[in-house]
Amino acid sequence: MRRCIQLLALAIGLIVTGLGSGSVLADDYPTRPVSIIVAQPPGGGTDIIARIIAAQLSAQLGQPFVVENRAGAGTVVGTAAAANATPDGYTLLTGLIANMAVNPSLFAHLSYDPIRDFTPVGMLAEFPFVVVVNNDFPAHSIKELIALAKAKPGEINFASGGNGTGQHLSTELFELLAGIKMTHVPYRGAAPAYTDVMSGQTPVFFDNLASALGQIKGGSVRAIAVTGKERSPLLPDVPTVAESGVPDYVYEVWFGLWAPKNTPKPIVEKLYAQVQKALAEPTVKDRIIADSGVPMNMPLADIEPFVKGEIAKWADVVKRAAITVQQ
Repeated sequence: MRRCIQLLALAIGLIVTGLGSGSVLADDYPTRPVSIIVAQPPGGGTDIIARIIAAQLSAQLGQPFVVENRAGAGTVVGTAAAANATPDGYTLLTGLIANMAVNPSLFAHLSYDPIRDFTPVGMLAEFPFVVVVNNDFPAHSIKELIALAKAKPGEINFASGGNGTGQHLSTELFELLAGIKMTHVPYRGAAPAYTDVMSGQTPVFFDNLASALGQIKGGSVRAIAVTGKERSPLLPDVPTVAESGVPDYVYEVWFGLWAPKNTPKPIVEKLYAQVQKALAEPTVKDRIIADSGVPMNMPLADIEPFVKGEIAKWADVVKRAAITVQQ
Protein backbone atom coordinates (compact mmCIF):
# COMPACT_ATOMS: atom_id res chain seq x y z
CA MET A 1 0.00 0.00 0.00
CA ARG A 2 2.78 2.38 0.96
CA ARG A 3 4.57 1.54 -2.31
CA CYS A 4 1.42 2.40 -4.31
CA ILE A 5 1.12 5.76 -2.54
CA GLN A 6 4.77 6.53 -3.33
CA LEU A 7 4.28 5.67 -6.99
CA LEU A 8 1.14 7.79 -7.15
CA ALA A 9 2.94 10.75 -5.59
CA LEU A 10 5.81 10.34 -8.05
CA ALA A 11 3.40 10.28 -11.00
CA ILE A 12 1.62 13.42 -9.80
CA GLY A 13 4.97 15.13 -9.32
CA LEU A 14 6.03 14.29 -12.87
CA ILE A 15 2.77 15.64 -14.25
CA VAL A 16 3.09 18.88 -12.29
CA THR A 17 6.72 19.21 -13.37
CA GLY A 18 5.69 18.66 -16.99
CA LEU A 19 3.01 21.33 -16.78
CA GLY A 20 5.43 23.69 -15.17
CA SER A 21 8.11 23.09 -17.79
CA GLY A 22 5.61 23.99 -20.51
CA SER A 23 5.00 27.33 -18.88
CA VAL A 24 8.71 27.94 -18.43
CA LEU A 25 9.26 27.01 -22.07
CA ALA A 26 6.71 29.61 -23.17
CA ASP A 27 8.14 32.21 -20.77
CA ASP A 28 11.63 31.83 -22.22
CA TYR A 29 10.57 31.53 -25.87
CA PRO A 30 12.15 32.57 -28.15
CA THR A 31 15.79 32.25 -27.16
CA ARG A 32 17.13 32.27 -30.74
CA PRO A 33 16.03 33.42 -34.23
CA VAL A 34 12.71 32.20 -35.62
CA SER A 35 12.30 31.35 -39.31
CA ILE A 36 9.11 32.33 -41.12
CA ILE A 37 8.86 30.35 -44.35
CA VAL A 38 7.20 32.08 -47.30
CA ALA A 39 6.36 29.59 -50.02
CA GLN A 40 6.55 32.26 -52.73
CA PRO A 41 9.28 34.48 -54.23
CA PRO A 42 10.35 37.78 -52.62
CA GLY A 43 8.31 40.87 -53.40
CA GLY A 44 4.84 39.33 -53.64
CA GLY A 45 1.91 39.83 -51.31
CA THR A 46 2.79 36.89 -49.07
CA ASP A 47 6.35 38.09 -48.74
CA ILE A 48 5.28 41.66 -47.93
CA ILE A 49 2.83 40.72 -45.17
CA ALA A 50 5.35 38.23 -43.71
CA ARG A 51 8.03 40.91 -43.50
CA ILE A 52 5.68 43.43 -41.89
CA ILE A 53 4.74 40.96 -39.16
CA ALA A 54 8.27 39.57 -38.80
CA ALA A 55 9.69 43.02 -38.11
CA GLN A 56 7.06 43.73 -35.47
CA LEU A 57 7.43 40.33 -33.75
CA SER A 58 11.21 40.83 -33.67
CA ALA A 59 10.70 44.13 -31.87
CA GLN A 60 8.20 42.67 -29.42
CA LEU A 61 10.02 39.44 -28.54
CA GLY A 62 13.65 40.55 -28.75
CA GLN A 63 14.76 37.85 -31.20
CA PRO A 64 14.97 38.03 -35.01
CA PHE A 65 12.00 36.66 -36.95
CA VAL A 66 13.64 35.95 -40.29
CA VAL A 67 11.65 35.54 -43.52
CA GLU A 68 12.87 32.61 -45.61
CA ASN A 69 11.55 32.41 -49.19
CA ARG A 70 11.16 28.83 -50.45
CA ALA A 71 9.23 29.13 -53.69
CA GLY A 72 8.32 26.31 -56.05
CA ALA A 73 5.53 24.06 -57.33
CA GLY A 74 2.70 26.48 -56.61
CA THR A 75 3.67 27.02 -52.94
CA VAL A 76 4.04 23.27 -52.32
CA VAL A 77 7.83 23.24 -51.78
CA GLY A 78 7.91 25.77 -48.96
CA THR A 79 4.73 24.56 -47.32
CA ALA A 80 5.94 20.96 -47.24
CA ALA A 81 9.26 22.12 -45.75
CA ALA A 82 7.39 23.87 -42.95
CA ALA A 83 5.21 20.81 -42.34
CA ASN A 84 8.31 18.66 -41.86
CA ALA A 85 10.15 21.12 -39.60
CA THR A 86 10.80 20.42 -35.92
CA PRO A 87 7.68 21.47 -33.95
CA ASP A 88 9.48 23.69 -31.47
CA GLY A 89 8.22 27.16 -32.43
CA TYR A 90 11.36 28.11 -34.34
CA THR A 91 9.90 27.43 -37.79
CA LEU A 92 6.64 29.07 -38.84
CA LEU A 93 4.78 29.26 -42.14
CA THR A 94 3.00 32.19 -43.72
CA GLY A 95 -0.06 30.37 -44.99
CA LEU A 96 -2.63 31.82 -47.35
CA ILE A 97 -5.74 30.81 -49.21
CA ALA A 98 -3.65 29.14 -51.95
CA ASN A 99 -1.54 26.70 -49.96
CA MET A 100 -3.91 26.18 -47.02
CA ALA A 101 -7.30 25.99 -48.78
CA VAL A 102 -7.02 25.63 -52.57
CA ASN A 103 -4.07 23.27 -53.09
CA PRO A 104 -5.78 20.24 -51.50
CA SER A 105 -8.27 20.19 -54.39
CA LEU A 106 -5.89 21.37 -57.14
CA PHE A 107 -3.18 18.76 -56.57
CA ALA A 108 -4.04 15.08 -56.69
CA HIS A 109 -1.00 14.02 -54.62
CA LEU A 110 -0.26 16.86 -52.21
CA SER A 111 2.76 16.25 -49.97
CA TYR A 112 1.18 17.96 -46.94
CA ASP A 113 -2.23 18.36 -45.34
CA PRO A 114 -3.18 21.82 -44.02
CA ILE A 115 -5.17 20.39 -41.11
CA ARG A 116 -3.18 17.26 -40.26
CA ASP A 117 0.28 18.81 -40.49
CA PHE A 118 -0.19 22.33 -39.08
CA THR A 119 -1.30 24.19 -35.98
CA PRO A 120 -2.75 27.70 -36.44
CA VAL A 121 -0.83 30.53 -34.80
CA GLY A 122 -2.93 33.51 -35.88
CA MET A 123 -4.58 35.16 -38.87
CA LEU A 124 -2.86 38.27 -40.22
CA ALA A 125 -4.76 40.09 -42.94
CA GLU A 126 -7.11 39.77 -45.89
CA PHE A 127 -6.87 41.53 -49.24
CA PRO A 128 -9.65 42.02 -51.80
CA PHE A 129 -9.42 41.78 -55.54
CA VAL A 130 -10.83 44.30 -58.01
CA VAL A 131 -12.65 43.69 -61.29
CA VAL A 132 -11.04 45.74 -64.04
CA VAL A 133 -12.03 45.98 -67.68
CA ASN A 134 -10.69 47.46 -70.88
CA ASN A 135 -11.50 51.18 -71.12
CA ASP A 136 -13.65 50.63 -74.24
CA PHE A 137 -15.47 47.58 -72.86
CA PRO A 138 -19.23 48.25 -73.02
CA ALA A 139 -19.99 47.04 -69.49
CA HIS A 140 -19.62 49.73 -66.80
CA SER A 141 -20.95 47.69 -63.90
CA ILE A 142 -21.23 44.10 -62.71
CA LYS A 143 -24.90 44.00 -63.75
CA GLU A 144 -23.94 45.11 -67.25
CA LEU A 145 -21.11 42.56 -67.38
CA ILE A 146 -23.52 39.77 -66.40
CA ALA A 147 -26.09 40.90 -68.97
CA LEU A 148 -23.44 41.04 -71.70
CA ALA A 149 -22.05 37.61 -70.78
CA LYS A 150 -25.54 36.09 -70.82
CA ALA A 151 -26.20 37.60 -74.23
CA LYS A 152 -22.87 36.30 -75.56
CA PRO A 153 -22.08 33.10 -73.64
CA GLY A 154 -18.41 32.15 -73.92
CA GLU A 155 -17.54 35.11 -76.16
CA ILE A 156 -16.02 37.35 -73.47
CA ASN A 157 -12.44 36.54 -72.54
CA PHE A 158 -11.14 36.95 -69.00
CA ALA A 159 -7.47 37.01 -68.01
CA SER A 160 -5.57 35.37 -65.18
CA GLY A 161 -1.99 34.88 -64.11
CA GLY A 162 -2.33 31.13 -64.74
CA ASN A 163 -4.51 28.09 -64.07
CA GLY A 164 -5.46 27.76 -60.41
CA THR A 165 -4.31 31.24 -59.42
CA GLY A 166 -6.45 33.57 -57.35
CA GLN A 167 -7.24 35.56 -60.48
CA HIS A 168 -8.56 32.40 -62.11
CA LEU A 169 -10.45 31.04 -59.11
CA SER A 170 -12.06 34.35 -58.18
CA THR A 171 -13.51 34.66 -61.69
CA GLU A 172 -14.71 31.06 -61.80
CA LEU A 173 -16.52 31.62 -58.49
CA PHE A 174 -18.11 34.76 -59.97
CA GLU A 175 -19.27 32.85 -63.06
CA LEU A 176 -20.81 30.09 -60.96
CA LEU A 177 -22.71 32.50 -58.71
CA ALA A 178 -23.77 34.81 -61.55
CA GLY A 179 -24.81 31.98 -63.84
CA ILE A 180 -22.64 33.06 -66.76
CA LYS A 181 -19.83 31.64 -68.85
CA MET A 182 -16.78 33.51 -70.10
CA THR A 183 -13.59 32.12 -71.65
CA HIS A 184 -10.46 31.80 -69.53
CA VAL A 185 -7.18 33.02 -71.02
CA PRO A 186 -4.24 32.21 -68.69
CA TYR A 187 -1.03 34.24 -68.84
CA ARG A 188 2.38 33.86 -67.25
CA GLY A 189 1.72 36.53 -64.64
CA ALA A 190 -0.19 39.80 -64.35
CA ALA A 191 2.08 41.96 -66.54
CA PRO A 192 1.34 40.17 -69.84
CA ALA A 193 -2.31 39.87 -68.83
CA TYR A 194 -2.59 43.65 -68.51
CA THR A 195 -1.13 44.09 -72.00
CA ASP A 196 -4.08 42.21 -73.47
CA VAL A 197 -6.63 43.75 -71.12
CA MET A 198 -5.54 47.20 -72.28
CA SER A 199 -5.62 46.14 -75.94
CA GLY A 200 -9.10 44.68 -75.55
CA GLN A 201 -8.13 41.15 -76.55
CA THR A 202 -8.89 39.90 -73.01
CA PRO A 203 -11.10 42.66 -71.61
CA VAL A 204 -11.96 41.35 -68.12
CA PHE A 205 -9.50 40.78 -65.29
CA PHE A 206 -10.10 39.96 -61.61
CA ASP A 207 -6.80 41.03 -60.06
CA ASN A 208 -5.53 41.77 -56.57
CA LEU A 209 -6.12 45.38 -55.66
CA ALA A 210 -2.50 46.04 -54.68
CA SER A 211 -1.17 45.32 -58.18
CA ALA A 212 -4.19 46.73 -60.03
CA LEU A 213 -4.28 50.07 -58.23
CA GLY A 214 -1.50 51.66 -60.26
CA GLN A 215 -3.16 50.63 -63.53
CA ILE A 216 -6.49 52.03 -62.32
CA LYS A 217 -5.06 55.32 -61.07
CA GLY A 218 -3.04 55.67 -64.28
CA GLY A 219 -6.15 55.27 -66.39
CA SER A 220 -4.95 52.13 -68.19
CA VAL A 221 -8.01 50.11 -67.11
CA ARG A 222 -11.37 50.81 -65.52
CA ALA A 223 -12.49 49.37 -62.15
CA ILE A 224 -16.11 48.27 -61.95
CA ALA A 225 -16.21 46.42 -58.59
CA VAL A 226 -14.15 45.18 -55.67
CA THR A 227 -14.49 41.62 -54.43
CA GLY A 228 -14.32 42.17 -50.66
CA LYS A 229 -17.06 42.21 -48.06
CA GLU A 230 -16.90 46.01 -47.98
CA ARG A 231 -15.74 48.79 -50.27
CA SER A 232 -12.04 49.53 -50.17
CA PRO A 233 -10.93 52.85 -48.66
CA LEU A 234 -8.48 53.04 -51.57
CA LEU A 235 -11.38 53.01 -54.06
CA PRO A 236 -14.34 54.31 -52.05
CA ASP A 237 -16.50 55.02 -55.10
CA VAL A 238 -16.19 51.50 -56.50
CA PRO A 239 -18.96 49.17 -55.26
CA THR A 240 -18.51 45.58 -54.17
CA VAL A 241 -19.56 42.71 -56.40
CA ALA A 242 -22.07 41.72 -53.73
CA GLU A 243 -23.83 45.09 -53.74
CA SER A 244 -23.72 45.11 -57.54
CA GLY A 245 -25.99 42.15 -58.07
CA VAL A 246 -24.24 38.98 -56.82
CA PRO A 247 -25.06 39.06 -53.09
CA ASP A 248 -23.25 35.85 -52.10
CA TYR A 249 -19.99 36.73 -53.82
CA VAL A 250 -16.90 37.56 -51.76
CA TYR A 251 -13.30 36.88 -52.66
CA GLU A 252 -10.45 37.91 -50.40
CA VAL A 253 -6.94 36.54 -50.17
CA TRP A 254 -6.27 35.81 -46.51
CA PHE A 255 -2.94 35.28 -44.77
CA GLY A 256 -2.00 33.75 -41.43
CA LEU A 257 0.81 32.12 -39.48
CA TRP A 258 1.00 28.37 -38.87
CA ALA A 259 3.40 26.15 -36.94
CA PRO A 260 4.14 22.45 -37.52
CA LYS A 261 1.69 20.14 -35.79
CA ASN A 262 2.56 19.29 -32.16
CA THR A 263 4.28 22.61 -31.50
CA PRO A 264 3.83 23.08 -27.72
CA LYS A 265 0.52 24.73 -26.91
CA PRO A 266 2.05 27.35 -24.55
CA ILE A 267 4.30 28.55 -27.39
CA VAL A 268 1.40 28.66 -29.85
CA GLU A 269 -0.69 30.67 -27.39
CA LYS A 270 2.17 33.06 -26.72
CA LEU A 271 2.69 33.59 -30.45
CA TYR A 272 -1.03 34.16 -30.96
CA ALA A 273 -1.05 36.85 -28.25
CA GLN A 274 1.99 38.50 -29.81
CA VAL A 275 0.40 38.45 -33.28
CA GLN A 276 -2.70 40.17 -31.90
CA LYS A 277 -0.48 42.78 -30.27
CA ALA A 278 1.39 43.29 -33.54
CA LEU A 279 -1.82 43.76 -35.54
CA ALA A 280 -2.98 46.40 -33.04
CA GLU A 281 0.14 48.50 -33.63
CA PRO A 282 -0.82 51.63 -35.64
CA THR A 283 2.25 51.36 -37.88
CA VAL A 284 1.43 47.74 -38.74
CA LYS A 285 -2.25 48.52 -39.37
CA ASP A 286 -1.34 51.50 -41.54
CA ARG A 287 1.08 49.47 -43.66
CA ILE A 288 -1.47 46.70 -44.22
CA ILE A 289 -4.16 49.21 -45.20
CA ALA A 290 -1.75 51.08 -47.48
CA ASP A 291 -1.13 47.78 -49.28
CA SER A 292 -4.92 47.45 -49.80
CA GLY A 293 -5.50 44.99 -46.95
CA VAL A 294 -7.36 44.78 -43.66
CA PRO A 295 -5.93 43.29 -40.42
CA MET A 296 -7.69 39.98 -39.75
CA ASN A 297 -8.48 39.35 -36.12
CA MET A 298 -9.83 35.86 -35.48
CA PRO A 299 -9.95 33.83 -32.25
CA LEU A 300 -7.37 31.06 -32.26
CA ALA A 301 -10.03 28.37 -31.83
CA ASP A 302 -11.90 29.60 -34.93
CA ILE A 303 -9.01 29.37 -37.39
CA GLU A 304 -9.03 25.63 -38.06
CA PRO A 305 -12.83 25.48 -38.61
CA PHE A 306 -12.51 28.51 -40.91
CA VAL A 307 -9.82 26.78 -43.00
CA LYS A 308 -11.86 23.56 -43.17
CA GLY A 309 -14.77 25.60 -44.54
CA GLU A 310 -12.51 27.25 -47.09
CA ILE A 311 -11.11 23.88 -48.21
CA ALA A 312 -14.65 22.59 -48.81
CA LYS A 313 -15.68 25.79 -50.62
CA TRP A 314 -12.79 25.71 -53.07
CA ALA A 315 -13.01 21.97 -53.62
CA ASP A 316 -16.54 22.58 -54.88
CA VAL A 317 -15.44 25.44 -57.16
CA VAL A 318 -12.50 23.46 -58.58
CA LYS A 319 -14.74 20.47 -59.27
CA ARG A 320 -17.61 22.42 -60.84
CA ALA A 321 -15.30 24.54 -62.96
CA ALA A 322 -13.15 21.50 -63.90
CA ILE A 323 -9.95 23.33 -63.03
CA THR A 324 -6.74 21.36 -63.51
CA VAL A 325 -3.07 22.18 -63.04
CA GLN A 326 0.10 20.35 -63.96
CA GLN A 327 1.84 18.65 -61.05
